[in-house]
Amino acid sequence: MKELFKKWNSISLVLRIVVGMVIGILLGIFCPGATFLTMLGSLFVGALRAIAPILVFIIVMSSLANAKNSKLGNFRTVVILYMFTTFLGAFVAVVASFLFPSTLVLAEAATSVAPPSGVGEVLSNLLLNVVSNPVESLASANYVGILFWGIVFGIAMKNAHDATKQLLADASAAATYAVQLVISLAPFGIMGLVFNTVSTNGLSVFADYGHLLLVLVGSMLFLSFVTNPLLIFLSLHTNPYPIVFTCLKESAITAFFTRSSAANIPVNMALCKKLGLNEDNYSVSIPLGATINMDGAAVTITVMTLAAASTLGIQVDFASALLLSLLATVSACGASGVAGGSLLLIPLACSLFGIPNEIAMQVVGVGFIIGVIQDSVETALNSSSDVLLTYTAEKINERKAAQKATA
Repeated sequence: MKELFKKWNSISLVLRIVVGMVIGILLGIFCPGATFLTMLGSLFVGALRAIAPILVFIIVMSSLANAKNSKLGNFRTVVILYMFTTFLGAFVAVVASFLFPSTLVLAEAATSVAPPSGVGEVLSNLLLNVVSNPVESLASANYVGILFWGIVFGIAMKNAHDATKQLLADASAAATYAVQLVISLAPFGIMGLVFNTVSTNGLSVFADYGHLLLVLVGSMLFLSFVTNPLLIFLSLHTNPYPIVFTCLKESAITAFFTRSSAANIPVNMALCKKLGLNEDNYSVSIPLGATINMDGAAVTITVMTLAAASTLGIQVDFASALLLSLLATVSACGASGVAGGSLLLIPLACSLFGIPNEIAMQVVGVGFIIGVIQDSVETALNSSSDVLLTYTAEKINERKAAQKATA
């Protein structure tokens, strides 16, 4: 069994995932009744979600406790990149909505959910999650709280006995190994997820909402292949596409099918390790990115809000659209603290243009209908760019350190 496991892992993970995707598509088309296959996807996502909180908490503590020097410069850089690209996502969505205005076939929304009443509530939820009980944060996968308490305990243990620090390092290695075991099963999980998507939804979602999906997905792809690479080129003065394609290939694929930035945290950490990045940096920046790096969410909020305005015949000038971009940026960064994620922030954005809450919640209903595609692409963009921007921030600070050393 051990030799079989080694041979299985010797095959490229991406190749294994592609094979799993193809098999899932074929089974979804020709054997849609084999619903037991969906359990594979549920087990895979469940395992990732189960191990991710423990992984983040232990690795953050271990990295900070054993860190030899401060990494505040890198954290500052990566946070700036996260916020800037989220705003850029909203701005690109504004331009796309102006060039290709969408109208909606409104659908009834779920009545069991309620949007936040304002930006203050979004930020309040976010801050309350920061100081949430650490045990409760681990149990509920509240990554803002996990990250905060991991940092607190990590700093507190910097003066601990060497044996204690070694214990943390060993626990970190054990958690990493557990994650590698789960990720090695990704092809089977992806097969189950793809089967469920194809057998349940088919291609009918494109018929009624094709134009809206093209604007949403087109904006997100533009960020992935144009603006993000341009930002890297301007920052590092190197060809950005090798690292861009690496992140898309090894992070975006799993994020697309799991539709969960939190579940993709272990995948991203494994990729950062593969890229040779500093664990002291990515152990904090990756879970932080899963919380505040929300380029795709900003696109969704902006496009859906402007589509609602267009449907109702409301004229939106560029200044108002720019204000919407700022609101979408701030709201998207707090999306993880709101039940329902980015979709439930649409009514908040709609209120800028006087759109009644009843209509706005119908727009949310449309979002749930197209979510099988919109949310998948959104998560793939959000999660893969966590690694991309972590890599960029580290290289920026390495270059600054080199310049300072030679000055």
